[in-house]
Amino acid sequence: MLAPVAPVVVGGNGVPEHVIGGDGGLVLIAGPCVIESEDRTTRICAALCAMCASLDIQLIFKASFDKANRTSLTSFRGPGLTEGLAILQRIRHAYGVPVTTDVHQPEQAGPAGEVVDLVQVPAFLSRQTDLLVACAQTGKPVNVKKGQFMAPTDMGPVVAKLVASGAAGVMLTERGSSFGYNNLVVDMGGLPTMRGLGVPVCFDATHSVQRPGGLG
Repeated sequence: MLAPVAPVVVGGNGVPEHVIGGDGGLVLIAGPCVIESEDRTTRICAALCAMCASLDIQLIFKASFDKANRTSLTSFRGPGLTEGLAILQRIRHAYGVPVTTDVHQPEQAGPAGEVVDLVQVPAFLSRQTDLLVACAQTGKPVNVKKGQFMAPTDMGPVVAKLVASGAAGVMLTERGSSFGYNNLVVDMGGLPTMRGLGVPVCFDATHSVQRPGGLG
């Protein structure tokens, strides 16, 4: 028997509301890792919307305005906060789809919360108290990706920080755990363990098969 969770409502205000947890149906969070250009990001969203409509799957479109943890100093990181959020806002309006993005610093949370329907905390930053509090205070639900260095039960204090800070909803994402160097493994038993914290759990299938830094 799965533990009950507090469902998270993502969307509204001009886009469909998706209920994550309970009997709300399958919700897919998908999109490009980073916003490379408005044209490409828009075309990806259009394709995902069409696929999800044909399969009767609810979509939350995800793209990052900045990837602050790239391996190389010269890697493309994205268009930045202002331009990236403007692109996501236009896509949200044009396609009527909820959107989400990563935030890396507490001061980014407020502007992101004015645009996106779900604020996402990257795995490497999942214990950063100031960031969690800032995300909770946006008035939007928060999705925290479990750190690769954390056990599923370690996410209990993360949930507690968000709830105490007034988050509109909390969900967690499993993305694998570090196994030695350059490898990740997924403990499927961790999914019900985190659900036992009273929040819905997302499985990040793409990042769970990563080899972080494995290409040099």
